[in-house]
Amino acid sequence: MSEDIEVKRVTDKYTLKDFIKLPWDIYENDPNWTPPLIHEIKKKLNKKKHPFFKHSSVQFFVAYSKWKPVGRIAAIVDYNHINFHNEQAGFFGMFECLNNYNYAEKLLDKARDWLLIRGMKIMRGPMNLSMNDECGFLLEGFDSPPVFMMPYNPQYYLDFMEKYGMVKAKDLYAYLNEGIVQTPERLDKIAERARSKYNVKVRSMNMKRFHKEVDKIKHIYNKAWEKNWGFVPMTDPEMDYLAAGLKKIVRPELVVFAEIDDRPVGVSVTVPNYNEAFMHINGQLDPVSIAKLLIYRKKIKGTRSLIMGMLKEYRSTGIPVLLFMETAKAAKKLGYEWCETSWNLEDNHLINKFDETIGGRLYKKYRIYEMNIKR
Repeated sequence: MSEDIEVKRVTDKYTLKDFIKLPWDIYENDPNWTPPLIHEIKKKLNKKKHPFFKHSSVQFFVAYSKWKPVGRIAAIVDYNHINFHNEQAGFFGMFECLNNYNYAEKLLDKARDWLLIRGMKIMRGPMNLSMNDECGFLLEGFDSPPVFMMPYNPQYYLDFMEKYGMVKAKDLYAYLNEGIVQTPERLDKIAERARSKYNVKVRSMNMKRFHKEVDKIKHIYNKAWEKNWGFVPMTDPEMDYLAAGLKKIVRPELVVFAEIDDRPVGVSVTVPNYNEAFMHINGQLDPVSIAKLLIYRKKIKGTRSLIMGMLKEYRSTGIPVLLFMETAKAAKKLGYEWCETSWNLEDNHLINKFDETIGGRLYKKYRIYEMNIKR
């Protein structure tokens, strides 16, 4: 007798709670999993408050077996993606599932059918909720925890996707730079040559002018990535939403601008790896957890290079090296020991070569899947 599996839409506080809390069952015995902050997940899924939902239609689903939640998925239509790429591609994301293919199949069927009804021809993912969020399934590098704002999953998710008929759409790379405290001497020469040749001014973020600084980051980010695979420009509310969250943890010394004649031409945004602290508080922000967070954030040793953006005409000038060197010096002064640069498209050879040149090694890969769903 086949197992009775029911997939329900998230429509009330009870199904929402099941959707949010499911990962705690899946990763209960996984030492590398870092529980997300429940408070932040609730904000992310709030259709009235998160600006992503202003240009998207999203449905969340939970799978149940014997009245217990066993899996979850989000089906996503991002109209900004459709308009920017002229592509009828819908997405799935927020996927979590116990180790039973039948559960995964029911969830993927539900997402596929929901996207088909809305005229989508391709289902691609995971996107949590877009390419500007966590995306991809971990493909290689299961021997260490994820860094801040990067995904993590069991290996069997990959088997589920391939069994369902999905194929690789794109791989994403993460580089680990363990020598951030001892940068190669030749990079110093490249950086100083760029500084002198282009009369570049390098400065850290001014928190007193936070919103104006964010506007500069927004401009460079959308210009620098506009030709990248899958990229959709962030709206002003989306960038402001992201910036408001990062403001709580950012170290201004690690946000570095390159300016020529007072015009920003590049920016490097590096953040402390708060996952090293979050792993101790189990997703909670009660008084005890906040006290722990205050203690463990002082012990953070890693960082994540979140954004390294250059206007197109300055990408091969040596200014990116200058930004890296200034960031590395600031990180060393603050006591950080290593940095992950992520994520990079697998075929972005220029940035991948750059990360190797500055001492990074490819240590994690992530995969985005897709399939044609038009009948």
